[in-house]
Amino acid sequence: MALYPTQKFQDQDRTAKGEPRARVTFEGFKTLWFNTGTLCNITCVNCYIESSPTNDRLVYLTPADVASYLDELATLKSQPIEIGFTGGEPFLNPDMIEILHLTLERGHFVLLLTNAMKPMMRPRVQRGLTELLALYREKLNFRVSLDHWSPVLHNQERGEGAFEETCLGIDWLAAQGAKLAIAGRNLWGEGQDESQAGFAALIESHQWPIQLDQPFALVLFPELDAHADVPEITPNCWTILGVDPSSLMCASSRMVVKRKGAKNPIVLPCTLLPYEPAFELGRTLTGSQGDTKLNHPHCAKFCVLGGGSCSA
Repeated sequence: MALYPTQKFQDQDRTAKGEPRARVTFEGFKTLWFNTGTLCNITCVNCYIESSPTNDRLVYLTPADVASYLDELATLKSQPIEIGFTGGEPFLNPDMIEILHLTLERGHFVLLLTNAMKPMMRPRVQRGLTELLALYREKLNFRVSLDHWSPVLHNQERGEGAFEETCLGIDWLAAQGAKLAIAGRNLWGEGQDESQAGFAALIESHQWPIQLDQPFALVLFPELDAHADVPEITPNCWTILGVDPSSLMCASSRMVVKRKGAKNPIVLPCTLLPYEPAFELGRTLTGSQGDTKLNHPHCAKFCVLGGGSCSA
C-alpha cells in the first residue's frame, strides 16, 4: 500500500511524491473580499466561478451580512483597508449601492469588479453611483472586465455585442470621473507587449482616464484550469522559483461568501476557490487567520507560477 496518494492535490499535507505541501502564513488583512452572489447577466465560456443568469450557488450578500464583517474587521484592523466586491455581476445584487455606501462611509477603499454592462447602466444604479462618486470618488475604484482589446476575441468569450456594451459602460464611468482599471486575460497566448499596445490604442480611442504606466491599471490574468497538469508546490519551491509566499493573496486576503441554503456566510482564503469545502475557514474573520495549504491547481498555476492576484 502506497504511503501517499499517487494523484496530485489529494492530500492536505503531502504532495503525490510524499513531499511536504507548501502552506502560506496569514500576515494580516490588506484586502477583504465579498462575493455578492454568483448570478450574472451573461455566461462566459471560461468563467472560473461558473457565473451565469441561473447559477445561484452563492446567493446575494445583504447589507447586514457585510456590516457584520466590517464590524469584526474594525476589531482586527485599526486602519482602513481595501474592500473588494466580486461576483457574478455585483450590480445584479439589489442592495449593491447600499453595500457600497456602508463600506465607503467607514473609510475603506473599494475595488469593485464589474462587466459594466446593463445591470450597471440601469437608471437606479447610475443615480446611486453618481451620488457615491460625489462623496467618495478617490476611494471607489472600478475594475472592468474586458477580456481582450479586440471585439472579436472579447465577444468570443462573452457573447455577441458584449464588447460594445462594456465599452459604453466604461464610457459612462469615465464621463462621471470614476477611477478605472481594466482586467484582461491571457486566454489567447498574446505577449505582454502586444496586449499592452492593443489596450493602449483602445483606451486612447475612447479617451478613457486610464494610465497604463500606473500599477494595476491593466491586469492580465493567467487562465484557470482545475484539470491542468501543474506541479504541486513544496516549501523548496519558494527558493527555486524566487517567490515570496507573503505576496500571495492568501497571505493578506480573505473572501466572504454565502452558499445557497446556508444560514450564515463563511470565509475563504481567496477569490479563486468559492466551492471547495476543504478551503472553508469558518464563519468569522478572527477564526480565518490560520495558514492556507496550497492543495489546489489554482494555487500553483494562478498564484505561485502565474503571479496572479485579484487585489490592487
